[in-house]
Amino acid sequence: EVQLQASGGGLVQAGGSLRLSCAASGFTFDDYCIGWFRQAPGKEREAISSISSRDGSTFSADSVKGRFTSSRDRDRKEMYLQMDNLKVEDTALYYCAIGDRYGWRIKGQGTQVTVSS
Repeated sequence: EVQLQASGGGLVQAGGSLRLSCAASGFTFDDYCIGWFRQAPGKEREAISSISSRDGSTFSADSVKGRFTSSRDRDRKEMYLQMDNLKVEDTALYYCAIGDRYGWRIKGQGTQVTVSS
């Protein structure tokens, strides 16, 4: 069974940084793209960052480009989201996900990030 557990969220002031982690199990980690999504209250879920399993190419949403960076540790089977220069509008519940040609699978309860002004 695929399991993804995000952690590392918290309360931070605008301009600060956080590093989210996601522990993965139940599947062959190297076979999947990794990604991060977020959902703010009253808003749709948004894909914000990902890394392709095929060629390592990356995607960043315009809203986080230049501030957020995804990475993965194949040995630990973990993925990370480094978030710098956080803004109030980054406040959301953050989820990690894995993806293949069939689409993204988002698992776990996510981790809350709250940015104060």
